[in-house]
Amino acid sequence: MFSLKNKNAIITGAGSGIGKATAMAFGKSGAHVFVVDLNKDAAETTVNEIKQNGGNATALVVNVTAQAEVVQAFQQVARIDILVNSAGVSHIGKLETTTPDDLDRIYNVNVKGVYNCMFGAIASMKKNGGVILNLASIASSVGIPDRFAYSMSKGAVLAMTLSVAKDYVKEGIRCNCISPARVHTPFVDGFLAKNYPGNEAEMFEKLSQTQPIGRMAKPEEIANLILYLCSDEAGFITGCDYPIDGGFIKLNN
Repeated sequence: MFSLKNKNAIITGAGSGIGKATAMAFGKSGAHVFVVDLNKDAAETTVNEIKQNGGNATALVVNVTAQAEVVQAFQQVARIDILVNSAGVSHIGKLETTTPDDLDRIYNVNVKGVYNCMFGAIASMKKNGGVILNLASIASSVGIPDRFAYSMSKGAVLAMTLSVAKDYVKEGIRCNCISPARVHTPFVDGFLAKNYPGNEAEMFEKLSQTQPIGRMAKPEEIANLILYLCSDEAGFITGCDYPIDGGFIKLNN
């Protein structure tokens, strides 16, 4: 089950975190993984690890905010079967502490970047069908303190997902998104080190406990859901958002 043999999969932000875990899972499942990241060294590291595990992968150094660059890179892939939009950035702040520059930075990566990558893949998918999986967030559905710009961007990802699913369902293209709660990635460690030096362990535990299940997700757990939704076994699923949140949305009442 969940074999991706003979499928070409583009995964953005695959140099670290959820994107890397997804690339590793796809490589083990037989896909030719096109590892997209702005950081060349990170992309090549992921490619090397996939190959060391017997998989097939290619690095594509791409700035997802630049549509022409995305289109040119994606044209190197003969047939795009799967696109996973994992590249994203975060921002801490409420409305009055979010500057225009903050908003533009979040929009350019989290909204325009997803748009650019779907735009770059859709022509290929219209020929043979395909699957698009976008990374939304629990912030798409519920209010999160001090996440004004980030929540805006992930709400847009959810809306774009539904729109694309509707517009291309007759052409054999499925489009879904997932909404994780907190995931223990290098970003979390960096955030804690920068903002809570000396108190990292205490704050890590506090953030972990915001999920009713009592911990953060592992990137590999998120990747497993992505693998399923991009596999043929999920062929009847489109236009859906899947929370993977340790009970955050339904149990935090």
